[in-house]
Amino acid sequence: MPKLSNPLYAEKVKKLTKVEAERLLSRMTGKLPRRLEKDKLSRDEALALQMELEDEQLQEWRKMMAALNKKSEGKEKNKEAKKAKPVAKPEEKAKSPAKSKAVEKTKKTAKPKDEQGK
Repeated sequence: MPKLSNPLYAEKVKKLTKVEAERLLSRMTGKLPRRLEKDKLSRDEALALQMELEDEQLQEWRKMMAALNKKSEGKEKNKEAKKAKPVAKPEEKAKSPAKSKAVEKTKKTAKPKDEQGK
């Protein structure tokens, strides 16, 4: 005996436009389209079952997304908490004079553009 859909979905199917019903039919997978082809289900029953199935899948997806969002928020809070606690770093020494001299030398040895071509 075929599974009967929820009466709520049967009412929703009656309110569907032709285009919406065709879209819903095109999304059917598995045994449902075969049962419809073999006339074991009426078109309205098949549409109601498909709507019910999609609503269940949507609810499952929403639960999973909520769990993932909650998990990612927890990770972000942990990262923020770690950043908020400053780690004591040893004091940095003043810049070494060798670096500043090297920079000065490269500036002095650079030739102007008009002299490079000669």
